Amino acid sequence: MKNSKLWFFVFVGPVLLAFLLVVIIPTLMGIYYSFTDWDGIVNNASWVGLRNYFDIFEKGGDFLDSFIFTAKFAATTVLTINIIGFSLALLVTRKAKYNNVMRSVFFMPNLIGGLILGFIWQFVFTNAFNYVGQMLGLDFLQGWLSTTATGFWGLVIVMTWQLSGYMMIIYIAALQNIPKSLIEAAEIDGATSWQKLKGITIPLVAPAFTIGLFLTLSNSFKLFDQNLSLTGGGPFNSTQMLALNIYETAFVFNQFGRAQAKAVIFLVVIAAITLTQIYFSKKREVEM
Repeated sequence: MKNSKLWFFVFVGPVLLAFLLVVIIPTLMGIYYSFTDWDGIVNNASWVGLRNYFDIFEKGGDFLDSFIFTAKFAATTVLTINIIGFSLALLVTRKAKYNNVMRSVFFMPNLIGGLILGFIWQFVFTNAFNYVGQMLGLDFLQGWLSTTATGFWGLVIVMTWQLSGYMMIIYIAALQNIPKSLIEAAEIDGATSWQKLKGITIPLVAPAFTIGLFLTLSNSFKLFDQNLSLTGGGPFNSTQMLALNIYETAFVFNQFGRAQAKAVIFLVVIAAITLTQIYFSKKREVEM
């Protein structure tokens, strides 16, 4: 018994220590600094109580605008990423000759760093799209990323292109766990492909949908690197997401106390949304 506890702490202890140093302590320090006027330079930060939080809600119109933009972006990308990821999983789990090649190709964008991905797509949107638009006389392809609408859809395209392959892997694992006997029985009963998908596949893949929705929702709200490299929040901060807004408050305006207050609000909002999503998704699984 004593040896088992010793080996438990030997293997788990370093992970818990790293989690404490990297996550718990910085989080508690961030909450403390959210009640100060720290500018990130001097160490003698003064205690200001809830003033930073009041200023955010009274004067922080940019924060509210960023939150609304981020919420719209998250709602859109959650749908596009999971629908495309699930569709790709259905495609590559069929009996085809090049399934392994297609899986590798679809997953590959997830291996590219966010900043690099943003700069690559910035070139595509501002140069390739503009050239094709001029050649074909299509005005909607010209001037991408120069308006709020095209900047929004540019971010959606990049995020969807990057994460759909990752979601595909999760859905492949769920699809491969479906008992073949159920599919064969449905085929014997004369069920169509749509009926098998609706009545067997989707209900049995519900736990994977819970995971997929959680991951895409949290990643969409926390998006920073693609937003920084693709649009930089422009034009006129109209495509600025919450993470970039907090970053600029801290490192551009040197208002670290207010930035920490925004980060705390950000943390609470993400936790509330993701926990609510998990609750209703799990409830849906039980009903199935």
